[in-house]
Amino acid sequence: MVDDYPFDEAEITSAWPPRDTAPGGYMEPIRAAGAVLWRHGEGGHEAVLVHRPDRDDWTLPKGKVKNGEHLLTAAAREVLEETGLNPVFGRRLPPQRYLREGWPKLVDWWAAEPGPGASVFTPNEEIDRVEWVPLAEARDRLTYDHDVSVLDNFVSGPLETFPLVLLRHAPAGEKRAWDGEDLLRPLDDAGREGARELVRVLEPYGPMRVVSSAAARCTETVLPYSVDAGMEVRTLPALTAGVHGDSGVDPVAARAAFGTLLEEGRPTLVCTHGELVGELMKEALGRLGSPVTQQISLRKGTFWVLHVTKGEKRSLAAVERHEVVR
Repeated sequence: MVDDYPFDEAEITSAWPPRDTAPGGYMEPIRAAGAVLWRHGEGGHEAVLVHRPDRDDWTLPKGKVKNGEHLLTAAAREVLEETGLNPVFGRRLPPQRYLREGWPKLVDWWAAEPGPGASVFTPNEEIDRVEWVPLAEARDRLTYDHDVSVLDNFVSGPLETFPLVLLRHAPAGEKRAWDGEDLLRPLDDAGREGARELVRVLEPYGPMRVVSSAAARCTETVLPYSVDAGMEVRTLPALTAGVHGDSGVDPVAARAAFGTLLEEGRPTLVCTHGELVGELMKEALGRLGSPVTQQISLRKGTFWVLHVTKGEKRSLAAVERHEVVR
């Protein structure tokens, strides 16, 4: 949380105001995504605001999701295009829903810090000014109430977090159709496509160490990401199905290994099997003192992201779920 911020005026939201259009009806919302890009400034914490000359307004960097584009990729792309800064995502923030020219618009938000790979911002017809502004001043300068709500939500939680990503491997060939050792069963065509897509989808979280089951379908899932990020793949028998006798997995060993990775406090990508996803999520949420969701399992090629606070006392700042194989 930020000390020099007007919390007596802040409006903290858990989701969005219940403002729909037609009573008893539904209109598919325009999807958009963006980030509160922040840094430690000389005078305190600052956020990036952008000015749009055609509307003469100050807002937070965001933009529409293109057809077929992943939400994470869209948010990172829009922030880079509008500010020239490459965002590294922190915790997810509550979405905002409001009307844009009579049509509902749903905007997903993340906290983010500027990372490497930034470009030089050039003023253009869409954005002519990009400024780092102290948070309290930014609240007053923002043109729209829904942007103010985003900033209020941002400052109400922990600023510094690290991601722990729990990924179920991408689709592999059917076990009954595979004649070889199950540990060597490879990804199918959809799985390989998902593994390649994972590179772009996970990029906004910044470089993460890679820990995986030793099964081929798991190591193949994270291989493109590990090569792109320049990270070695560390395999753990505790996270591997098929090496623990008749049961196939050892939940106790798996939970202990995952708990250790959590306590080490480093950005980490973990790839494992569906049989272990629920056990690992329960372990992490239990250690973080958080409730357990009823829908805890993952489809193949889908992942949880636990945003965990830095420092000695670990707590859950946010949790989200995404898929890379549709």
